[in-house]
Amino acid sequence: MSQPQPTVNSFAQMQAGRPTGPLVQGYEVIIGFETHTQLTTQSKIFSRASTAFGAEPNTQASAVDFALPGALPVMNKGAVQRAIEFGLAVNAHIAESSVFARKNYFYPDLPKGYQISQFEIPVVQGGSVEFFLEGEKKSVRLVRAHLEEDAGKSLHEDFVGMSGIDLNRAGTPLLEIVTEPDMRSSAEAVAYAKELHKIVTWVGICDGNMQEGSFRCDANVSVRKPGAELGTRREIKNLNSFKFMQQAMDYEIRWQIEQIEDGHAIQQATVLFDPDTGETRAMRTKEDAADYRYFPDPDLPPLVISREWVDKTRAEMEKLPRVLAEEFQTEHGLSEYDADQLTQTPALAKYFLSVAMASGNSKLAANWVLGEVLATANRLQVEIDDVAMPNPMAVVALIRRISDGTLSHPGAKTAFQELCAYVDKQVSELADYLVQIDQIIERRDLKQMSDSSELEKIIDEVLAANGKNVEEFRAGKEKAFNALVGQAMKATKGKANPAQVNELLKTKLG
Repeated sequence: MSQPQPTVNSFAQMQAGRPTGPLVQGYEVIIGFETHTQLTTQSKIFSRASTAFGAEPNTQASAVDFALPGALPVMNKGAVQRAIEFGLAVNAHIAESSVFARKNYFYPDLPKGYQISQFEIPVVQGGSVEFFLEGEKKSVRLVRAHLEEDAGKSLHEDFVGMSGIDLNRAGTPLLEIVTEPDMRSSAEAVAYAKELHKIVTWVGICDGNMQEGSFRCDANVSVRKPGAELGTRREIKNLNSFKFMQQAMDYEIRWQIEQIEDGHAIQQATVLFDPDTGETRAMRTKEDAADYRYFPDPDLPPLVISREWVDKTRAEMEKLPRVLAEEFQTEHGLSEYDADQLTQTPALAKYFLSVAMASGNSKLAANWVLGEVLATANRLQVEIDDVAMPNPMAVVALIRRISDGTLSHPGAKTAFQELCAYVDKQVSELADYLVQIDQIIERRDLKQMSDSSELEKIIDEVLAANGKNVEEFRAGKEKAFNALVGQAMKATKGKANPAQVNELLKTKLG
């Protein structure tokens, strides 16, 4: 199989045929991402030193990490395995042979004076990430994903007039994921970052902890007049929260437009975001690839990955979010959007499947899981599989009572809220939850009104008391009908069947 030629400096290319996003003050926004994902290996990429977070400074750095004379790097097979898994997850090409290079630059926390990375031939080439933004499907093309080692960390906070160096992170395995400049707004860029975060945590190659630096995003931002050449980009480094990510890009976009409108040229630079001021500030001028004097690392042979290794990995991987989402559409009749939302995490997908299979009603299961269940998890600030969350069988019990006409949807929400007030860990069977739900229905008087003659009497009273709405509806105002439905549901304390209310009202209104 021929290897595609990787693009080293994709951001300098024109984007022929790429969609134009919303203009900002008459300018088109161009954004590309470089994301450093820390791989979930227990040891570093070229040494046996630990990658555990939070150790005392310089207690997890070996002779290889310090680059002491005679210390030679040895490739961590687990890091390569995770790179393969990512490549398969994004439909990329896995290079049969890739090369490590030395990226030369001086920085105090880089004792070697160079970083071992990949340049001309990366291990993962191409691929794409698809996601939804406000219900619209988007796709961002990937240029590459390459393996490299992390640098150390400079410490400034606890030192007066000086800085300290912690080399615990030096040599930590990273997979740097580089996109084409396909994003056209900060919202689209954040949506991409969230989807990428979902993918790397789903397949287990990264824990996704942004606060600990496991998932760090660099946003390359530029602006241009529609149809013009790409503008000069500035790289916002180390964005470690989605909230700050959007704030930083929005500020940078406004700043660049103001500079251009004032007649100033944008200088290529690396910038940092200050969350206290909400502003970006230049840290240093931005280097190009030539400034790093890349050359093949003489201590590391080419990385060779057999097709058998790739095929074995593909066969052993769990179903990916996009595959599971397709199954949710074809086998459970869900919309593309709902299927995407239900595959945000493995735990969420598993919870939905449990409810759908046991209830036999996939649509109601999706509505409840994406609605009341997730709302409860957000309110409690826990994951959906946390012990504080109701068992999926509790939701199945509610769906059963909705389906057999015992509960209206408003009544079911009230019952669910009461059920969430206590979580009995001894209860796990559907029969037990049905007993609990029936007790709540009886205690709270939530049983749906089934006496049609009683409901008809209430609707007659509603129509008599709301003559203005009746007149407006007969004059062609559809909103007046909704108002009458609301009044009828209020009169029945939410216990009426909404479909029955609609049918009776339409009949009486002619």
